[in-house]
Amino acid sequence: MKNPMPVTPPVYMETHRKGLLKKKREEAFRRIRSCVLCPRRCKVDRPAGETGLCKTGALAVVSSYSPHFGEEAPLVGRRGSGTLFFTHCNLLCNFCQNYDISHEGRGEAVSSKDLAAMMLELQRMGCHNINFVTPTHVVPQILEALEWAVEEGLSIPLVYNSGGYDSLSTLKLLEGVIDIYMPDFKFWDPDIAQRTCRAPDYPEVAQKALVEMHRQVGDLFIDDEGLARRGLLVRHLVLPHGLAGTREVMAFIAERVSANTYVNIMPQYRPCGRAAEVPELSGALSTRDFKAALEAARKAGIHRLDERRRVFVVW
Repeated sequence: MKNPMPVTPPVYMETHRKGLLKKKREEAFRRIRSCVLCPRRCKVDRPAGETGLCKTGALAVVSSYSPHFGEEAPLVGRRGSGTLFFTHCNLLCNFCQNYDISHEGRGEAVSSKDLAAMMLELQRMGCHNINFVTPTHVVPQILEALEWAVEEGLSIPLVYNSGGYDSLSTLKLLEGVIDIYMPDFKFWDPDIAQRTCRAPDYPEVAQKALVEMHRQVGDLFIDDEGLARRGLLVRHLVLPHGLAGTREVMAFIAERVSANTYVNIMPQYRPCGRAAEVPELSGALSTRDFKAALEAARKAGIHRLDERRRVFVVW
């Protein structure tokens, strides 16, 4: 679906021109001196080298960066989405498919100038956007790197690809910086969120986060070339035995966010990491459960469903 919205430069360019990007960066670093960047509110002094649940201090840690062709079609286009995978995470789901990155910390600490150079290299490679994967705990470092990158010619959209466990105060700091928000909405049931990631407030936090993200960027706008330029794209990983609460999640999106939300119902769940700690998550997803999730989305009124289907679905 293409909207009649004109294609405009990424929002961060005007924010930088007005001198607001610097102010946002300064405020973000102030917040991690007693870190309240995310809902965990660890209150550690990260610039001084202290670390909380995300195990990240003054520098961002990067696992990898490259053009990625496995993302949603409006992000990938012909030349790929410029994914930049940050190490560690503020949510730490026990079934994470990137367990070695999020839990075990595979990656290297990088300076903000290094991070800016990675963004610029991805742009030079022809990527259609810069896709920050798991960025919630490194917002200050991203903002600092962005200042350098804009000065050196960065001019493609930014994608904030998070687990949905984002505080409103941090999201508001990102207004005028992020072009495309791509959060997960993982669980509807606080008990499941507690059992999988020790975050019983996840459903409440994610609901507020999606509403705020949509307020900032609106429905996903796809240009005449089929590329996402601005807006909200929501991912929802279907879990075995209905543990994700798909029916309730889709109803919330349709009723409280927008029935025009672009949603990717993802079938690739498989037990990874410490998934066996929750017996219901010890097996792969059934085709029956996935089809039921798609039907739940359609019944809720969600009609912009990502059409690409992925592997790991079994009967």
